[in-house]
Amino acid sequence: MPLYWRVCLINGLVLVAATVALALLPVTVSAQVLVSEAIVLLLGLAGIVVLKSLLLRTSLAPLDRLIRLMEQVDLQRPGQRLPEDGSGTVAKLVKSFNAMLTRLEIERGTSNAKALAAQEAERHRIAQELHDEIGQSLTAVLLGLKRLADRAPEELLDEISLVQETTRAGLDEVREVARRLRPGVLEDLGLHNALAALATEFSARGIHVRRVFSPGLPPVAPETELVIYRVAQEALTNVARHSGADLVELSLRRQGTQLVLGIEDNGRGLRGAEEGTGIRGMRERALLIGGELRVDDSPGRGTAVRLFVAAEGLS
Repeated sequence: MPLYWRVCLINGLVLVAATVALALLPVTVSAQVLVSEAIVLLLGLAGIVVLKSLLLRTSLAPLDRLIRLMEQVDLQRPGQRLPEDGSGTVAKLVKSFNAMLTRLEIERGTSNAKALAAQEAERHRIAQELHDEIGQSLTAVLLGLKRLADRAPEELLDEISLVQETTRAGLDEVREVARRLRPGVLEDLGLHNALAALATEFSARGIHVRRVFSPGLPPVAPETELVIYRVAQEALTNVARHSGADLVELSLRRQGTQLVLGIEDNGRGLRGAEEGTGIRGMRERALLIGGELRVDDSPGRGTAVRLFVAAEGLS
């Protein structure tokens, strides 16, 4: 039944019930209303209002639940749905809203997958150009400076040496940027070695990274390995930039039928701040492979980022 007619029916039933009650009860109203009669009328009016409120509240309760969910829904946490109980207009609205959430999650997942794939392809292209073009150009400059130093007078050697060191440092920076853009160690040596290299890199920045990798973990799909690596990279970057921590534990363990990547620090935590683009990006990546990202923040005890992904061969 449409919502409009349901409200009309409730009002009609209440009015009919009130009319029948007045007709059957020995209640009269004098031309000059007495106090007792006024009390009876007020009680009757209050009863009608309460009865209508209860009936309308029961009928419109699914709309209130729908409004609360619409205010709280987050597409980065899929699976939020309302119970599809009953029939009628409200039930149809709830079913339509649930179906809309399903379509949005599918479309968001598809678009995010394409965007992240394009992002990885662009990272690969830029890293290749840095390595092949700029890297080779700087290498040629170094060779030219070496030949120049061999023929230069003594008084210019210090200046040439300084330029050589500057060029060599620039070449190292270019290689480092290219390596971060495209984790070749992940392709060449596998996930464990790539995470170990990542831990070593951040340890060199003054943050002690303790590695805890469970032995004998089965291989996972390349796209899953890439997501695990990128989440670890982003989480460690957040620790280095914002946490003030001096100790981080980087772990990869088995938990039931899942692999769990953990990054736990002893820093200051989020301190009530909203999740930034880094954490949202990690959630997006987790959704692409059917995983789940959890961020636990304990004031004074640091932040724990955990990525849960299913892996074939775990049972």
